[in-house]
Amino acid sequence: MVRNELGEPETPGYNLAVQHGPASAATQKRTGSTTNLRRPPRKTSSRPLRSKGRKPAPSTDPSAGVSLWTEALFAAEILILHASPVYYGFGVPRGDGSAVVIIPGFLGTDLYLTELFAWLRRIGYKPYFSGIGLNAECPNLLIQRHLTETMDKALAETGRKIHLIGHSLGGVIARSAAGQRPKDVTSVITLAAPIRGTVAHKTVLRAAEAVRLRILQEHGQGVLPDCYTGRCTCNFLDSLHRSMPSAMTQTAIYTRHDGIVDWRYCMTMNPDVDVEVPGTHIGMAFNPAAYAVVAERLAMSNSRR
Repeated sequence: MVRNELGEPETPGYNLAVQHGPASAATQKRTGSTTNLRRPPRKTSSRPLRSKGRKPAPSTDPSAGVSLWTEALFAAEILILHASPVYYGFGVPRGDGSAVVIIPGFLGTDLYLTELFAWLRRIGYKPYFSGIGLNAECPNLLIQRHLTETMDKALAETGRKIHLIGHSLGGVIARSAAGQRPKDVTSVITLAAPIRGTVAHKTVLRAAEAVRLRILQEHGQGVLPDCYTGRCTCNFLDSLHRSMPSAMTQTAIYTRHDGIVDWRYCMTMNPDVDVEVPGTHIGMAFNPAAYAVVAERLAMSNSRR
């Protein structure tokens, strides 16, 4: 069993970003502080909420205390999206024809982002599917072998910097790619993406561990031994640590009702970057409130060029 510097067991799997925000259980024991993971009932609003910059206390257990059953509500979000004026391009800023590359989440493909793709084209952008296939592979290889090619194509066809939008793990990949190519990316938007470290539902952790073992078996010495964990030293994780240039517009959209990952890890802790919307983790790809934020942030980035 691998243990961290405090002697605590370290769980492999879907820990793709280094967890640097929360204090460990051992630290809490020494200081006498505790973390209350229970959240009081909260009224939801259809309007996006800006983060007030208060630092929440994320879970220290890699298996988050979230309810997977709430994710069944994502079907309702699709219906609400189709009934929303935002979906038809009303009340949102128009695009300028610039390229937007969209990246799917863990165990997902570009196919489920078809609604987002069509909407981006409808409001005036030139969207591109990521081309990574099934997102169940070493993220470093996905970027090198597939996403880089898509980004190069988007740059060549539009002749200007591109936007990156990623859902869930796709958002983590988007930020890493932006860190690797800051001169080519004008904005990066994450949708329910655990960018500060992953504390997820046990079912997700088990699936991620199965993916990690398959990666090691398939690629052998072609990947590092700690691939698909927060201990990996590949370029993918290294890029997440890099500071984004001030000219690059960053946005982290999250929901407190996330049933897949601990929502606290989906924030940058910068109130100018973090935006809260009501909804589910899966439904973030179909969320009209999130779409409205995306349109505004893309337009903001375009105005800063």
